[in-house]
Amino acid sequence: MMSSDDSGLVMEGRGSSDDPKTPDFPKKSKTSYDVIIIGAGPAGYTAGIYCSRARHDTLIISGLLPGGQLMNTTDVENYPGFEEGIMGPDLMLTMRKQAERMSTTIIDDVVVNVDFRDKPFKVLTGSEEYEAKAVIVCTGATPRKIGIEGEQTFSGKGVSYCATCDGAFFRNQNIAVVGGGDSCMEEATFLTKFASKVHIIHRRDTFRASKIMQERALNNENIEVHWNSEIEDIKGDQKVQQVVLKDTKTGEIKTLDMGGVFVAIGHEPNTELFKNQLEMDENGYIIQKENTETSVKGVFTAGDVHDHRYRQAVTAAGFGCMSAIDVDKYLSEQK
Repeated sequence: MMSSDDSGLVMEGRGSSDDPKTPDFPKKSKTSYDVIIIGAGPAGYTAGIYCSRARHDTLIISGLLPGGQLMNTTDVENYPGFEEGIMGPDLMLTMRKQAERMSTTIIDDVVVNVDFRDKPFKVLTGSEEYEAKAVIVCTGATPRKIGIEGEQTFSGKGVSYCATCDGAFFRNQNIAVVGGGDSCMEEATFLTKFASKVHIIHRRDTFRASKIMQERALNNENIEVHWNSEIEDIKGDQKVQQVVLKDTKTGEIKTLDMGGVFVAIGHEPNTELFKNQLEMDENGYIIQKENTETSVKGVFTAGDVHDHRYRQAVTAAGFGCMSAIDVDKYLSEQK
């Protein structure tokens, strides 16, 4: 007695000219590469361009925000080669097209897990598992937010997280800088080159910044400190026009006219994925052991995910170039 499956096979008319053709099953997608780059900001795209030009089969997995933080940036005036400046998203699209022209494969997916314990390295997304001989981590860092509605509303419209990037757009305006650490003091001091007045907003009555950084800020006549204060709201029409401050001790509310708000309360490196796999410092930034190589041979890093000092698009791109050159040397030595 035949099973129903067997019966179906037998009754498919033997030798008949009407035999159905074997179905065309979709080809299995490519999952093995020489190099996988995790992240697609200036560092990731630059690394992709250099790796592909070195004839390495290269995959970029772009992550949640292809293009990184520059996708939320309006005018970029300090990236070389663009006399009139360029919009952040346009710069990232140009880099992406250049990487693709070099034959870099780019997949807009999110990495959910990695395994760097054995070779080839494994990189898992929500839909596929990939393998590579070398990996470059370019996941960047995310600025800490105040966490109020107006901050999101006016992001890129007067709310910024980088004085070096955006300070020149606020000439002769009142600017608020939120924070109390070294980065806040540094950003506030830098902004006095452009602003008519810089207002440091700090929720306590003392700074946690180093003494020398505090002195530079406090001795600058263009800086005014609002102690025991936090921003309750940010208001404006098409851009920032006012900030609402709340006294943390008395609850008193006051409104100040401001042209911009710079949030300088630190960054969070996007490294959660690599805990217990790569060595990191106390703040979660990946440590580079030899040039751009991490604590795992064959795994490299580039950009803000390790660089907590410069945090510029051009330096991230430079690190992307460096990591790709290091990868090329590493792969050449493996042959």
